[in-house]
Amino acid sequence: MAKKCDICGKGPWFGKQVTFSHKRSSKKWSANIQTVKVADSTNTKKIKACTSCLKAGKVVKA
Repeated sequence: MAKKCDICGKGPWFGKQVTFSHKRSSKKWSANIQTVKVADSTNTKKIKACTSCLKAGKVVKA
């Protein structure tokens, strides 16, 4: 399952985690992706949308 928003395209991003002693290790942050049912013209379908799009009202749930 791809962790990518179907509306805005937001996906995981990468960087470095820095400890108190400044040791660096790789880190991956994932977007909060939810599977929601959306009302299409004739039927309903499931899409993956981030919570930012859900809160902004870009998605109308079925």
